[in-house]
Amino acid sequence: MQAKAKATKTSNLIPGATGDWEVVIGMEVHAQVASQSKLFSGSSTAFGAEPNSHVSLVDAAMPGMLPVINSECIAQAVRTGLGLKAAVNLRSVFDRKNYFYPDLPQGYQISQYKQPIVGEGEIEIDVDGEAMRVGIERLHLEQDAGKSIHDQHPDYSYVDLNRSGVALMEIVSKPDLRSSKQAQAYVTKLRTILRYLGTCDGDMEKGNLRADVNVSVRKPGDGLGTRCEIKNVNSIRFIGQAVEVEARRQIDILEDGGKIDQETRLFDPGKGETRSMRSKEEAHDYRYFPDPDLLPLEMTQQYVDDLKQHLPELPDEKRARFMKDYGLTAYDAGVLIAERERADFFEAVAKGRDGKTAANWVINELLGRLNKDGHDIGDSPLSAKQLGGLVDLIATNVISGKIAKDLFEILWTDGGDPAEIVDARGMKQVTDTGAIEKAIDEIIAANPDKVEQAKAKPSMLGWFVGQVMKSSGGKANPAAVNEILKKKLGIA
Repeated sequence: MQAKAKATKTSNLIPGATGDWEVVIGMEVHAQVASQSKLFSGSSTAFGAEPNSHVSLVDAAMPGMLPVINSECIAQAVRTGLGLKAAVNLRSVFDRKNYFYPDLPQGYQISQYKQPIVGEGEIEIDVDGEAMRVGIERLHLEQDAGKSIHDQHPDYSYVDLNRSGVALMEIVSKPDLRSSKQAQAYVTKLRTILRYLGTCDGDMEKGNLRADVNVSVRKPGDGLGTRCEIKNVNSIRFIGQAVEVEARRQIDILEDGGKIDQETRLFDPGKGETRSMRSKEEAHDYRYFPDPDLLPLEMTQQYVDDLKQHLPELPDEKRARFMKDYGLTAYDAGVLIAERERADFFEAVAKGRDGKTAANWVINELLGRLNKDGHDIGDSPLSAKQLGGLVDLIATNVISGKIAKDLFEILWTDGGDPAEIVDARGMKQVTDTGAIEKAIDEIIAANPDKVEQAKAKPSMLGWFVGQVMKSSGGKANPAAVNEILKKKLGIA
């Protein structure tokens, strides 16, 4: 399956001294597989343990220890491939990728090269309101290396093998991306899909999702330029910054008459620069060959079909359903499906209620307050049942929109049942037209000058509405207030 990105927009071009330049970006995203144990051993994958406490003899590469494939990691990779609308290869091969680092005890990494578990697929992203498709080249499984620690002693480096052997999915995109925004949108969407599938938790702070960003520049219409790989970028914000900094660095070199060296670089967010790490290796430098300790991995089509049958509803399908079933705009649906927990919360609020009203309260009030107070949807002080109860009180005209905001604040800080709070605190809006009419008559009698102004300038009606709402403590029904005022003032 070949995915094609839309033609580059002029706004994506980068101006230089010699004219415009185009940046070309490909991504290699390393996603830690959601599994209790490692790819080839039974060691725990739990984060935050004491150094070298989750290490088996296999992870430490003790002589004679043989790897055994974790079947759950295979299933997770297949689920991910299906979620990326990619071809799942029924036969794949594990290879040895040979290089020497202190935190790689075997002297090689078990990975996949020419025959990966997942082939070509695609992801649809949205950037500035425009949809585009980004091609997936492949997804392969590999084991993570350990971690070298350099800052605990001035004369020594230490090695922690807790991560050694943890299963990674390396998801490689085609070079379809043309801007930092597109790169950020791609990783954001990929992370969302993985979380919906439950195949990776996407926690970038813990290193469970990190990206190698390949950047090159060229004049529009030219062939691909020499690329540099920016290694292990671990936040969406830093991905955008790294692309912009590296693209500008390459443009400056080329415009000065220099050439780009193919190399691996690191992004320093503190200094806002990339710096050289090492020359970029090619595949032959790693001397790949099939791992003699592991037979080719073979799956049946029935096995793949069974996994596909139990996939959850994915973000694109959920967005389309929200728009169709709840009458939401593409923007609102996109906000709500960005996280699976958020989408589930919304559906619980919207069940049996007006979808647009539910969406407004979830997006504008709840998400805004969660962000302000540093909460996630999963630890919201306000439950979906409580917010749904608040929406019901608005729908039945028990409370007005203004009272609803006061009620929201009470629920947020004190909790409780919305209907019981409204009864106990006398928060019901006044719908008695006689009481409203009396309040209006008093305000009209006290402000004859304003009456004449309102008759000449109907927009003055808002002043009277405000006065009535103030006199009623915000409890008067706004619709009833407007209707009676128009009759009293003779405003059509």
